[in-house]
Amino acid sequence: MRLKILDRGHGFGTKTLFVLIRAVSRQPVLDVIKLVKYRPDFYGQPMSEITQEAMRGYSPWSVADRELMAAFVAKTNQCDFCIKAHSAVADLAYRGEKHVAMLLCDPTLAGIGEPLRATMLMLRKLTMEHSIDADDMRGVLAAGASAEQIEDALAICFSFDVIVRLANSFGFSVPSTEAFAAGAKYLLARGYR
Repeated sequence: MRLKILDRGHGFGTKTLFVLIRAVSRQPVLDVIKLVKYRPDFYGQPMSEITQEAMRGYSPWSVADRELMAAFVAKTNQCDFCIKAHSAVADLAYRGEKHVAMLLCDPTLAGIGEPLRATMLMLRKLTMEHSIDADDMRGVLAAGASAEQIEDALAICFSFDVIVRLANSFGFSVPSTEAFAAGAKYLLARGYR
């Protein structure tokens, strides 16, 4: 069920910003932006900072790998908006080296390196079962991921478990491929601020 507050609950300054976004991008304002701007002090700013650090802060994972993880968490949570948004960013970041849609449809995640594959399978378990244990961690470490990579992946999982649940709860609309492409260029260039 879509909550109308995303469409009507903003002040004059934010509404003006939305007009500017529509004029410059020639695309609708994405619901995720409307959500972040609705209560910036309560949710928007704190979550943007967490997500920015997880997705664009220093990490041994590439930006493309982190976007793939975000799309994978979204796929596990069945959030069409987030799957398409972060698949578009991952595709752009990988520069055609990996076919993101095919990876997301492959339950074994063949075609990616073992540390990333093991990490993503651990994220799937955490997302689905809401729990992982020391054996799961040992398995990811044995696959070649570092403790820092695991920590960074868990931060991504946290961010996108929250975001996809909000997207599903608020009934985010799924815009055109062109809107996702424009959003992907923005996120790749500017991040999550």
